[in-house]
Amino acid sequence: MELNTNFVDINNIKSSPVKNYEKLNTSKLENEALRKVSDDFESFFMQQLLDISLKSTKVAGEGSGSDIIKGMYTEAISRESKGTIGISDMLYNFLSERKK
Repeated sequence: MELNTNFVDINNIKSSPVKNYEKLNTSKLENEALRKVSDDFESFFMQQLLDISLKSTKVAGEGSGSDIIKGMYTEAISRESKGTIGISDMLYNFLSERKK
């Protein structure tokens, strides 16, 4: 059995993908990821507040079924309201300034 030991040197290829990646501007990707993380944190924070505030209410009845309904309600509200309260903006600004 013969083994092929001829390897391609990607540095000598004119249209190498590696050379294309070196020119890629990652700051936009990092900013988008930072914005997503900030929005997700705000959504999580909002859900925690809603869970605590609705814990002792009977807005969905009583029993284990009401706990499930309250959980689904708080999750939906927090998902839809992410990025609207202002926590994500403050967090994004703080983290983007620290990154520089």
